[in-house]
Amino acid sequence: MPFRTMTTLQSWVDDFRALGYDDADILRVIPQDVGEGEDAGLVAARLRSVSTTFYVAPGAAEGSTEWSVTFEPREDAAPLPAGRVMALAGELATLAALCSFLQARSEAFLAARGA
Repeated sequence: MPFRTMTTLQSWVDDFRALGYDDADILRVIPQDVGEGEDAGLVAARLRSVSTTFYVAPGAAEGSTEWSVTFEPREDAAPLPAGRVMALAGELATLAALCSFLQARSEAFLAARGA
């Protein structure tokens, strides 16, 4: 899908950052290994409040505009004091907003193409 290219995703992440979310600076667009030299990307970040990496990727089904979050596994428990839990909640709120933003952009992209 054309809206999954690195260039398009970077543009959308830049637009999302411009909305002023405090934690949007943790986001970066990286190549997605989909095979056959296809230009596809996903959004990755490293949370500041806990050492967990996540990525946001579009749905696998052809034509899907849904985006999902995958948290990479941790080897160790991550006990957090109240302040860091509050910081994590803010990061997760930004992540939820990003998923909604990317889904809306994907839907608009497909609608503009008449798909």
